[in-house]
Amino acid sequence: MPSPLSDTSWLGPPIDARPFFAAEHRALLATLRDLRPADWRAEAVPGWTVRDLAAHLLGDCYGRLARDRDGHQDGPGFAPGESLEAFIHRINQEWVDAYARVSPAALVDTLELVGGQVTELFAGADLDAPALGVSWAGVDPAPTWLDCAREFTEFWTHRQQIRHATGRATDPAPGPLALVLDTFARALPHTLRATPAPTGTQAQLAVTGGPVSATWTATATADRWTLAEPPTRRPAARVTMPPETAWRLCSRAVHPTAALADPDVTLEGDRDLAEALCHIVSIVH
Repeated sequence: MPSPLSDTSWLGPPIDARPFFAAEHRALLATLRDLRPADWRAEAVPGWTVRDLAAHLLGDCYGRLARDRDGHQDGPGFAPGESLEAFIHRINQEWVDAYARVSPAALVDTLELVGGQVTELFAGADLDAPALGVSWAGVDPAPTWLDCAREFTEFWTHRQQIRHATGRATDPAPGPLALVLDTFARALPHTLRATPAPTGTQAQLAVTGGPVSATWTATATADRWTLAEPPTRRPAARVTMPPETAWRLCSRAVHPTAALADPDVTLEGDRDLAEALCHIVSIVH
C-alpha cells in the first residue's frame, strides 16, 4: 500500500484520463486486427517487434490488475543493486519472452479481455488516492490521477509506435494527443530540478500547430520548480514545437540534440534554460 500523499500541487492541476481508456482500448484492438502477417515482425522499438510490443502491453495489463485490483504480492523483485530502470526493463523483457510461443491472434484476443478489465479498473479509480510512484515526474507515491494518466500515455504511445512501424502516421485525434502531452509535461519540474534560477523565474514549453495547442509554465520557487503558478507575460525562456515533435521528444523517439536542431523548434530567452526544457523525459528509459 503506498504511503499517504504529501502536497503534490506543484505537479499542476489534476488530469482525468479515465474517460479515455475505453476508446483507446478499442483503437489498439482495431490497429492490431488490421495488421498483415508481415507487420507483426516489423521493428516497433529498438530490439522489439510489433508482436513483442503487443506482448509487453499484455504484460502491463496483467501487472496492473494483479497489483491494483487483486492486491497480489508475489512476483519478481529487485536484484541486488538493480536500479529501477534496469528492473523495469528486465521484467518487461521477461513478459515478452514468456509470450514468444503465443500467436498474434491469441495475443489480441487476450488483450481484448484483460485490457477491458484494466479499463473497468480505471473507470472506478479514486483520483486523489496515493498510487504507484512516477519516477520521471519525481513523485513517489504519486496521486492516482497521475498514475492513471501515465498509464494512458503508455498505451497511446505504444499504439503510435505500432502504427509507425507498419507505415501509418500518428493518430491525429486531438483529445487523446492533448491528454498525452499534458501528462508528459508534468515531467517539467523534475526535468529542471538541477537547473538553478532565482525564485519566480519562469520557463515555458509551448506546443502549437497541428491538432493541439497548449502551453505549460514551470516556475522556480525556493524549494523546487512548480507547475502551480500562473504564467507571467515574459518568461525567462520559452520553447515552441509542433505536437508531433513534443510527444516524440518526451518519449525519446527524438533526442534533445535533434529537437534543438529542428527548424520547427524555436527557443527564446535564456538559452541554457530553454535547452534544459528540451531534455524533458516522460518515460522510464
